Parts: sequence; C-alpha cells; structure tokens
Amino acid sequence: STLAAWAGQAGAALEPLYDAHKRFVLGCRVLHADETPVALLDPGAGKTRRAYVWAYARSWHDPTPGVVYDFCLGRGAQYPVAFLAGDERLGQQRWAGTLLSDRYNAYDTVLDERMHPDRTAAACVAHARRKFDELAKAGTSALAEEAIRRFARIYVVEGEFGSLDDTRRQAARQELAKPLWDKLQHWLELERRLVVDGGSAAAAIDYTLNHWQALTRHLDDGAVPIDNNHLERQIKPWAMGRKAWMFVGSELAGQRAAMVMSLVQSARLNGHDPYAYLSDVLRRLPTQLNSRIEQLLPHHWRPEEPGSTAA
Repeated sequence: STLAAWAGQAGAALEPLYDAHKRFVLGCRVLHADETPVALLDPGAGKTRRAYVWAYARSWHDPTPGVVYDFCLGRGAQYPVAFLAGDERLGQQRWAGTLLSDRYNAYDTVLDERMHPDRTAAACVAHARRKFDELAKAGTSALAEEAIRRFARIYVVEGEFGSLDDTRRQAARQELAKPLWDKLQHWLELERRLVVDGGSAAAAIDYTLNHWQALTRHLDDGAVPIDNNHLERQIKPWAMGRKAWMFVGSELAGQRAAMVMSLVQSARLNGHDPYAYLSDVLRRLPTQLNSRIEQLLPHHWRPEEPGSTAA
C-alpha cells in the first residue's frame, strides 16, 4: 500500500505535464487512435470489470513522435468524443484533422461530418488485410492467398516512401501505389460476385470495399500512414502489463497510470531512457514555472547538467 501511495502521488504530480503533453499530441492534424481493455477492480461486486485505455498518437510520419493514453470506464463513443473535444480551461483546442483507426463504430460518432466537418476518416490497411490472412491460414481459400499477395505488393511499394517528405510521398503514392489499389478494387468487385453471401470470404471483401474511401485516404495525403501498426506498438506495453499485474485498483489509479505511461512511452519514442527521464522530471517539477513546463515534455527534455538549478 505504501508503494501504491507513492506511485499515486507521482501520477498526481505529473498531471500538469500530462495536460501539456496532451495538447502537444493533439496538435497533430493526422492522429492514430485505438483502444485496449484492462481489468478494473469492482470492490462492491467482489470481482473485476472491464475498463479501457484509449490511445492516441501523432502520425507515424510526423518527425516528432508522441502518444497519449486516456483511462475510461467503457468503450462507448462518448469517451473519444470528450477527449478530442478540447478544454478551454486547460487551453486545449478541439481537435481537427484526419483520424486513422480500425473503423470500430464508436469512431463514426467522432467523425460525424454533420457535427465535425473538419474531421476526416482514414482506415487501417493492415486491419483489412488481416481478415484475408485469417482465411488464408485455414488453407482453404485461394482468394485470400491472392488478396494477400496483392496487399504485399502494395506494402513493398509503400516501403519505398518512408524517407520522403509528405508532398513527395503523396506524389509517389499517386504514381506507383494508386494503380495497384485500382487493380485491387476491380479484382475484389469481380470476386465478390462469385462468393456466397454470408461467408467469411464475402465478409472480408465487403469490409474492404465498404471502407474503400477511408482505406485509400493515404493516397491523397502524404502525412497519413497506410496503417495503424504504429499505435498498436504503443499499446503493447498495456497488453504486456495485463500479464504482470492483476487489475487496476480504482478509476483514479487508472487515470494516473495513463498519465505516467503517456510520458514514459513518449520518452521511449524520443530516444530517452524512461527512468532517467521520469526521475529527472519528478525532481524538477516542483520548482518548474508553469510557463516553462513544456521544457519537460519528452520531445523537449534534456537532462539537467550537474550543478545547475531547475528553471
């Protein structure tokens, strides 16, 4: 309980820095989004219930990385809606831009063009490919194997654009990748006529064709990644954590854990040792001026030199 109390106090101390970090992450016009379940202690029932950690990251193509987590009691649309709505009290603007997700239906509300005309949907290509991969693993679908080969060619071409800036990446995608996407769409439309409604093959094709505009959004915007794999990697520490701890003790504990993890994982993304970063920041925070708190964000942080004093 003593260790838990110390961890909770550290999380509380980091809240102002977390708020500044959230502003930074949501300052990116292309944003990854995903969510993962965690167990939350429900003392009244004598067992655990399912809660969720929602994750948001700056685009994989953004030169300055950052990820922020939000601990929530559920998986409903109200949670990302509230997180992206902004908070004038904290100086956070309502987020606008392109949201890359797995097309879970909660994001439909977040991206409702009637309410948010300045937001655009992009879909994860790896998620669409995965549906054909599941079929192929059964070894009974030649269609799925051909679909995977076509996706593989698209990924090989996409891999050549990693070092380009957004403008050149968009031009290269239009020249080299778009023809492959056009052929894939035509082939899927032909194959759909040959498969039985209600089957797994039909479901995989329908998912891809129904989300075609969002799946190909990256062709028209060089800042949009082809898939959500970058954020799935940032969620992995939570998945690993589920094997190391039994549950989150309370909603407040979950929120503070999300604050700490946001800063720790972003420190990793920026090439810092998490322990060195966190221990230095916790020591400097009490005397750091609010007007200079952004100096302690992972992408700005530099270790304090021996003998110097906090700003």
